Amino acid sequence: MTTAALDSASAAAAPGRHRVTELSELLTQRTTGKPFVDAAKMRTRNVNVYYGEKQAIFDVGLDIGRNQVIAMIGPSGCGKSTFLRALNRMNDTVVGCRVTGEFLLDDEDIYAPKMDPVALRARVGMVFQKPNPFPKSIYDNVAYGAKLHGLASRRIELDEVVEGSLRKAGLWEEVKDRLVQPGTGLSGGQQQRLCIARAIAINPEVILMDEPCSALDPIATARVEELIAELAENYTIAIVTHSMQQAARVSHRTAYFHLGKLIEVNDTQMVFTSPQHELTEAYITGRFG
Repeated sequence: MTTAALDSASAAAAPGRHRVTELSELLTQRTTGKPFVDAAKMRTRNVNVYYGEKQAIFDVGLDIGRNQVIAMIGPSGCGKSTFLRALNRMNDTVVGCRVTGEFLLDDEDIYAPKMDPVALRARVGMVFQKPNPFPKSIYDNVAYGAKLHGLASRRIELDEVVEGSLRKAGLWEEVKDRLVQPGTGLSGGQQQRLCIARAIAINPEVILMDEPCSALDPIATARVEELIAELAENYTIAIVTHSMQQAARVSHRTAYFHLGKLIEVNDTQMVFTSPQHELTEAYITGRFG
């Protein structure tokens, strides 16, 4: 290869090398101190998802570790959000969507006929891409689920649920003097933390997050990421993100999806520094996606 060609190839590869170096530095800075242990809270096997005649997910099997954060990454349209929604049967609400395969929550089949989807979603909560507080007061946003599921009825019980959930979401000190004001009046980052407080108010076992920071500014994003790390002490968390930097900052394991298939899943540091599949390497180095 000529000197000019070598220089050209080196320049083309530079952005990818820079991205990998940046991710490696982020992983080095992490101090979670929580290595992966083989104790799955949820297990999936042979998962296929169809929208009418179109297949969106192909034969995916994935374990989600107890009290761990798993990040799902991949190009737009690769199926990661579709797979995430299958974990609490949100796809049941989509006309023409069909899900097959095995989904176990603590060895219980979540797609069994006897499983109540509403009860399941109390155990496997979800935080969406855009903050979606109810058109109610801050207090009623958090108290709503506890009342609906019969977890609290008396005012003193609801007060405890609301304060405890807002504290866990890192929002109590910011809103404690305006609980009667509309939740929609909060900033974008505060609204997202309110939605997280609403999700944890019903004592879920798993929290699913679908691009929870995509509509937030960098400061709000940092606060939500700090919150994810704190919540992982008590909850199992699965997060879909387009940001590999975010995955490196918050997750213990990372799963890479491509065209509806699970290509690779491993410890986050391994995925970003020593990917086992060429498609994973191509994605994290920026050659596509």
